[in-house]
Amino acid sequence: MNSSSRPSISIGRWMSVFRSPFLLTHAVLPAIALTLWSGVFMALGGDFAIADAVFSLQNHTWSFRESWLAVDVIHAGGRALSMCVWMLVVLVWACTFLSPKLRQWRRALAYLILATLAGVAVASALKATSNMDCPWDLTRYGGTRAYFSLFSARPEGLSRGGCFPAGHSSAGYCWIALYFFLAKVRPRLRFWGLAAGLVTGFVFGVSQQFRGAHFLSHDVWTLAICWFSALALYLAMFGQPDRPPHLKDQIADGR
Repeated sequence: MNSSSRPSISIGRWMSVFRSPFLLTHAVLPAIALTLWSGVFMALGGDFAIADAVFSLQNHTWSFRESWLAVDVIHAGGRALSMCVWMLVVLVWACTFLSPKLRQWRRALAYLILATLAGVAVASALKATSNMDCPWDLTRYGGTRAYFSLFSARPEGLSRGGCFPAGHSSAGYCWIALYFFLAKVRPRLRFWGLAAGLVTGFVFGVSQQFRGAHFLSHDVWTLAICWFSALALYLAMFGQPDRPPHLKDQIADGR
């Protein structure tokens, strides 16, 4: 009796995901979008089409590779700015132990600290274990190596590639956690948090694509890693929202 009921219980749990508006819009649909995007850009040549166009715009060289704007401002400066903002959040969180007025922000700030850190850490860990080359390494773009997909076997003796997913854009996309942070403390502003993370990660990612450091799919996977890391931590710390965000906002405003 019990053993025969297990499959239906398991199926019921999976179906409950589709009955949850929050999980449907924040987990299921993004996962489907990532799968479709990966199929188009990694399996069907979309990455090459975009990289070819970017390479052609630079007269078939990666002229942007060593530019001051890309290297000093966006790459080094952007990473330093992201770290400074993260340290500022840590400082504000520490102040919640000193000021009773800030105490209500403690848990949400702790979430933001951990979620941004998690996105960068997971992306870095995957980059350290994956085995894909950068566009600038490939013979197609003036390099010395043939292209091997993510799960292709590489010839013995060929050094490891370390370009998937995109590391630098994680310093921008990790701030997509602001969406979930604001959903908890100021729900009406949550999409501004989403925009901040998307725009920052996009700028970081595009600059690296113009340098020849990454394909577009590398950045999309970094975005997905940061999103799902932030979502998983949000669910672990706060659970699913029990009422629509706009009602929470009204309650917080005392209406």
